[in-house]
Amino acid sequence: MNHGPDDLSSTGEFDSDELALRRMLQQAVQEMEPRDGTLEHLRKAVPARRARKRQALVGMAAAALFFGTAIPAVVHVSSADTSANTSNAGHTSQMQGGAGDGKHQEGGESTSGGSAGKTEDKGKDQAKGDDKGKSAGASAGASSGAGPSAPSAADTPACTAAQLGTPTASTVAPDASGTVYGTFHITNGSTAACTVSGPGTVTASPQGAADGSKIGALRHASGDPATGLPDPSAEVSQLLLQPGSSYDVKFAWVPSETCPTTDPSTDPTPDPTSSPDASSSAGSSTGGDTGTSTQLMTADGTVDGSVLVTNTGEAGGPTMSTTVSNACAGTVYWTGVLTSS
Repeated sequence: MNHGPDDLSSTGEFDSDELALRRMLQQAVQEMEPRDGTLEHLRKAVPARRARKRQALVGMAAAALFFGTAIPAVVHVSSADTSANTSNAGHTSQMQGGAGDGKHQEGGESTSGGSAGKTEDKGKDQAKGDDKGKSAGASAGASSGAGPSAPSAADTPACTAAQLGTPTASTVAPDASGTVYGTFHITNGSTAACTVSGPGTVTASPQGAADGSKIGALRHASGDPATGLPDPSAEVSQLLLQPGSSYDVKFAWVPSETCPTTDPSTDPTPDPTSSPDASSSAGSSTGGDTGTSTQLMTADGTVDGSVLVTNTGEAGGPTMSTTVSNACAGTVYWTGVLTSS
């Protein structure tokens, strides 16, 4: 029992009965000791409890404002119930302003009988009618609005080679530095959507005089020599490909060396330091060159070399290739999946 200043006697002392009661209470609890951590628990629990009370008060005020302005029928029924049975005033007050307003109104649980119970049942039926109206409105809005939800990439099967039809590969003329840019363009030619989960792999194969030991393929990254490729941030890890839509995988051939050149009208002079056996061990070599006598020459005297760039899709995806001419040594940089422009 808490005592304030008004509970003191006129002399400022507690009455004898009060003092006796205090002694009895003190004796009853003097053997009790708090558990470890009780003080720390109280320090945390008391502010939390106060915060919950404040939140509950705010919620009660918001509920009272909502039900007082948005649902006049409920307020009218509650007022009629109050005038019919004054003994149910506390319950009606809770219905109008309490945090559990919706539960008492919709559940129809009443603390009194007789005519008040009938009135409350009437309010319950009216609330059910309002709920039916809300449900019907929500269903109508959903059916006339967004319609059926669109499938997501995670729920759509992976694209197959048959769905992706006939992909195309193309290149453009080299720029001032000799870099050649190209694009693999893949389209969903089927009537069903499918998911693309990656660009597959890109390889570079030497052709003619190209040196396979000096040719490589790397994924495009920020700061690499293929500055004309889109930034890696534009790539997508997974793409839902609708029928008729496309995606791209771009690449760049960055040469590290030019193809070697020779003058076909001049026979090279044999190296005087080489032994006689050296020319015989070269097989069909004409002498003085690398030992290969089958190299083709272009019109300007450059050895004919090229690189076949191939994109192989993910498991079940298509394979497409394109040739980069006058390429003997360098690196192919390639991107991930890009939405087709």
